[in-house]
Amino acid sequence: MSATAPEGLRPILVLCVLVAGAAILQAQWVSQTSNTSVALRGVSAVNEKIAWAGGAKGTFLRTTDGGATWVPSIVPGAADADFRGLRALSEKSAYLLSSGTGPLSRLYKTGDGGVKWDLLMVNPNPTGFWDAIAMWDPLHGILLGDPVNGRFAIWTTSDGDTWVAQKGPPALPQEGAFAASNTSLFVRGAREAWFGTGGAGGGRVFHSDDGGKSWTVAKAPLRHDSETAGVFSLAFSDARHGVAVGGDYMKPGEGAGTIAITEDGGKTWTAPASQLPGYRSAVVYLEDRKMWIATGTSGSDASLDGGRTWKSLGGGGYNAVSFAGSVGWAVGPGGAISIFH
Repeated sequence: MSATAPEGLRPILVLCVLVAGAAILQAQWVSQTSNTSVALRGVSAVNEKIAWAGGAKGTFLRTTDGGATWVPSIVPGAADADFRGLRALSEKSAYLLSSGTGPLSRLYKTGDGGVKWDLLMVNPNPTGFWDAIAMWDPLHGILLGDPVNGRFAIWTTSDGDTWVAQKGPPALPQEGAFAASNTSLFVRGAREAWFGTGGAGGGRVFHSDDGGKSWTVAKAPLRHDSETAGVFSLAFSDARHGVAVGGDYMKPGEGAGTIAITEDGGKTWTAPASQLPGYRSAVVYLEDRKMWIATGTSGSDASLDGGRTWKSLGGGGYNAVSFAGSVGWAVGPGGAISIFH
């Protein structure tokens, strides 16, 4: 088929582009009251009414009315926890992952809406650091941690409660993952997983098609010239098409090396000509809208062409974002929570 559109179709194509652009410009973040002032780095939407969020000082929040009311609480005995990882399964069930050195990295689970939390696991390595958790389904999940003895820490579960250490892939010197938004790790289907890395030895994306038992790796063209730069987040719209975002969180005013895209499932990554200004810590794909959203403390942007070009969504900067269908929330510093309309 010719790559050139017939004359009669060109006005239609132009109209479609204009309509799509208008849809982005009309979409916006609307601030909600979180009833807390702690920094929030984890958020997980269940549906248009139910979402959970997590943050510093052992804090978690839940809404069951679309964000009209957020109720903050503290996990008993976990006031020192920084809950950066969160996976909500329902109104009642959720996982909370705290990040920190050694025993500050812990995994909790609730089945009663947060009234009671079970401590499933504490990082057994005194120098380890857990970064993210993801679930294929309510029983099967994967946990990612920074390298220990030269290998990334990988834990998996097949019953939702018992987590088993796997032999993680080897890391390069000065390579690690980021716990900025719980989206440096992404899963799809029943067994596929990807995670991105940063640091001077990082800027890579690992892929597993067997539930985290074995991994391949590819270089990604995101900046990784310091321990604070690299791949912070990645997401896929299908088995082949994905977007990775990042940059340097200590240099949010610099816009080079913030976006990479793949069209072959992560075997190769390329940098689009249009790069986002500043640093981005999270990216998500909205199937209902055929839209990508990237966010970070530098701002929020949307793409309708697979990450090649982006339009600003305005609003403040956020740490993490999660969607269920076309409804989603973003969370950030100082207890910031916004819903996407």
